[in-house]
Amino acid sequence: MDHRKRFTLKRTTALLAGMTLAASAMAQSGKPLTLMVPYPAGGVSDVIARIVSPVLAKHLERNVIVENLGGAGGAIAAQRVLNLPADGNIIYQGSPNELILTPMAVAAVKHKSEDFRPVQSITLNEMIVFARKDLPVGNGDELAAYAAKMAKEGRPLTYASVGPGSLYHVLGEQMSKVLNVPMTHVPYKGGAPATQDLMGGLVDIFITPYGKSYVELVNSGKIKAVAALSAERQAAFKSVPTLNESKALKGFTFDTWQTYFVRKDTPEPVVQALHKALSEVANDAGVRTTLEAQGMIVPKPQALDKVTRTYHDEIAQYRAIAKSINLQAQ
Repeated sequence: MDHRKRFTLKRTTALLAGMTLAASAMAQSGKPLTLMVPYPAGGVSDVIARIVSPVLAKHLERNVIVENLGGAGGAIAAQRVLNLPADGNIIYQGSPNELILTPMAVAAVKHKSEDFRPVQSITLNEMIVFARKDLPVGNGDELAAYAAKMAKEGRPLTYASVGPGSLYHVLGEQMSKVLNVPMTHVPYKGGAPATQDLMGGLVDIFITPYGKSYVELVNSGKIKAVAALSAERQAAFKSVPTLNESKALKGFTFDTWQTYFVRKDTPEPVVQALHKALSEVANDAGVRTTLEAQGMIVPKPQALDKVTRTYHDEIAQYRAIAKSINLQAQ
């Protein structure tokens, strides 16, 4: 046998053995695995975690608990993960918000995107421009005209986000730039409090991914769905036009994702074991059905190297967007 083939075989065998030992050690440790959600309970991220956690526990053969820790655009939860040992006992459920954009926008945040290693993606989340129920707009062009009118009157349109530097903050700034109209950013610690104020009429719009609860809020008239950020109309909001259908915001198309991360220095066998378990979770029919019923897209699990490449491509993309709107660390 060629020595290179022997080396590859030995390396593969060693890796598989390491994965088996890592999985066994994780299962027998008796310590629950913590799934860290960087927002308060009740938001979209929390909904995903509550669906995933019991199935992940089954595949890892250990308890999995969900911990909610909001604040600083997800940076408080991220720093907690970095302050704990890199042993795979805590997983961060993240998105472009917390791990890519917040470090660029908040001077007090010390972590970098590259401090985390992606393990597996779980959802692709489409977004909607939601509004207070009495906002007098019903599509992208009407939203643009209303924003211009309010700015002229000295009362700029207000938009919510889950914190400075979050994707929703960046999208609001990008919309303001495209329309050439000033808009006022109103940051919150998470999607749930932002939605509460939207229902109360204390903020005008909230650009966000959504779950079934948002569909119900729209159907009950508590908030309004103005426009979709997807290229085509969405299954959950078929009557809602896309911003791409408007003249003022044509081409304004974005989505987001939820991915599981560990510290970058987590041992390879542990990463591999977690990747295997999370891939099985993403393939679970019950998980897929439940998440899809919430209006989310569940992509097929990716190979570990593909997850890593995708993450680094996203870092480059969002850094370019942040530069285009002159996003400054505050």
